[in-house]
Amino acid sequence: MNKRTRLIVSLLFVVIIILAAAIIKFYVSVPDNTLSTENQAEIVKTIETDNCGNIIFSDGKGGFGITNSGKIIVSPEWHELSFAGDGICIASKKVSGKLLYGCIDFEGNIILPFIYSSITKYDVGNLTVYCAESSSDGLYVLYNKNFMPLFRQSWNSCSFDDEEIELSDKAGIYKYSVSSGEMLFKTASLSGDVMGFPYSLNIYSRVLLSKLSVPMIEKMVYDAGKYIEYSYTEKQEAMSGVDYQNIDKFIPLFKNDEKIISKKFLGISDMHIYAIRPEKGMTRYEVSVTSDTEITYTDDSGKINSFRDEFKSSVIFSGNSETNLYIVSGKSELDSPEYPVPPKDEDEVDGGN
Repeated sequence: MNKRTRLIVSLLFVVIIILAAAIIKFYVSVPDNTLSTENQAEIVKTIETDNCGNIIFSDGKGGFGITNSGKIIVSPEWHELSFAGDGICIASKKVSGKLLYGCIDFEGNIILPFIYSSITKYDVGNLTVYCAESSSDGLYVLYNKNFMPLFRQSWNSCSFDDEEIELSDKAGIYKYSVSSGEMLFKTASLSGDVMGFPYSLNIYSRVLLSKLSVPMIEKMVYDAGKYIEYSYTEKQEAMSGVDYQNIDKFIPLFKNDEKIISKKFLGISDMHIYAIRPEKGMTRYEVSVTSDTEITYTDDSGKINSFRDEFKSSVIFSGNSETNLYIVSGKSELDSPEYPVPPKDEDEVDGGN
């Protein structure tokens, strides 16, 4: 090797030594938290700690995250955070400029979508309930401690006390008593109208309510009202929206009475729901509807008369839940009305004298 070659090799060796020293110095002097973007956040203040050592912290810039054993497990990208059940947090963030609430787990996965304007915790009779208000329509959804829905529907309003939950929708008001973490259907109060006339229905039987859900009750009341409309109008389109199998099972009021010229519906005076004998393993229910009615008819002498009376109809349903409940039949309790006794002529009263 000549002098020129030895010089070049020596210079290259020196350069390699300098580069190696620089790399070692960089890794020794740079703090650990700059090596991972996850750990760059600064923990300024601890907010809340759960039983597993998870800590909600603030980064001092309006963001909240979660740390455990000194390691940040949820980055401080949330506007608010609060512990809510095992491994779940209620969180909020800005969506299209609007502050919305949802739920995440400790890996940052979304458990509950960010569509709520608020999520509030209530403890009722040893039952934890989370009430979430929808940002889009103001309706409420109720969740258990694991954020599974307690009902298959949303509510117009909800209120809570120590041992009772009261819920309402457009059809009625429903109360549940809560004891030892169990919800029991306590009362149901519904109101609405049939053919423009109002009705109300109140159910207080705990035995009956233990078999029913709110959607079952509302379906039976709605379908029974549609049958009443069909019973008076005899128009099949009145049964639109009702899931029935055979229209022949629904008999119009006094269909075969040839004396009747017209029947006028004047409202519902009474309505009840009963559980009746099961059939083919399915629970059956009767909705009893008492209707105020004006009957115009032709009497035996050919004269046209009218009278007003109340008539009871029976509407039968079959099903064990809202998913398989359907209307079976509907008919009046009577085949013909009890017509008023015509007044006797004066000759009959006087004995022909």
